[in-house]
Amino acid sequence: MILHLLAVLEYDGTDFQGFQIQKNGRSVQQELETALYDFGKTRIKTVGGGRTDAGVHAQGQTASFTIEWGRDLETFKRALNAKLPNDIYVRRLLAVDENFSARYSAVSRAYRYRVWNHPERDVFRTRYAYWVPEPLDVAGMQSAAKWLAGEKDFSAFGSPPQGNNPVRDVYAAEVSREGDEVYFDLRANAFLYRMVRRMVGTLLLVGRGKLAPAEMESVVQRKRRSGFSAPPQGLTLIEIKYKI
Repeated sequence: MILHLLAVLEYDGTDFQGFQIQKNGRSVQQELETALYDFGKTRIKTVGGGRTDAGVHAQGQTASFTIEWGRDLETFKRALNAKLPNDIYVRRLLAVDENFSARYSAVSRAYRYRVWNHPERDVFRTRYAYWVPEPLDVAGMQSAAKWLAGEKDFSAFGSPPQGNNPVRDVYAAEVSREGDEVYFDLRANAFLYRMVRRMVGTLLLVGRGKLAPAEMESVVQRKRRSGFSAPPQGLTLIEIKYKI
């Protein structure tokens, strides 16, 4: 039986060069396609829902593909996970229409960036959060984040992965604190290359008192430069939504 499937997967991105297959270096997509190859000894092409960079993690990455399988999906999920390395895990498998694409059928993508905001480094957070030892003004960063919401030209923060359209619709941009962790949550229809990490880097300038919250408007309008691109280990792709 031919099945059209959507896989929802998570991975620790530390040892990957990103989701997409690379000429040199390990990728999540390559590991997934290698595991799928074992089921029929033919290459099964996957389409990823999001392009995570080297070192970026995922809790809700997606991939669509077509495969021949005669048993139930739960059995297939267990068999697939048994073939995947320990830093990748398929959480769910869903049957979809043959015209479905994990990338082009997506209606929104959500990322969370984690900052460990404490005077001392924590070795158990090193792989999953960016350490910022100095105090951060969370209220100021939240005030600045309001300038990131809406449908705009976001060229100040990145470049299109394909084509030349820099307009994206950011549905939500929130900054919050839980204990010694500061969270940057961003949700949009899609993101430019490095867009989230540059937004976080700019918001951190606000948090450190180097940029006034209202000056974020000038950054968006490209009247002044954006901040640095925050390191990849703090970023996690949380969820990709579809109308299914």
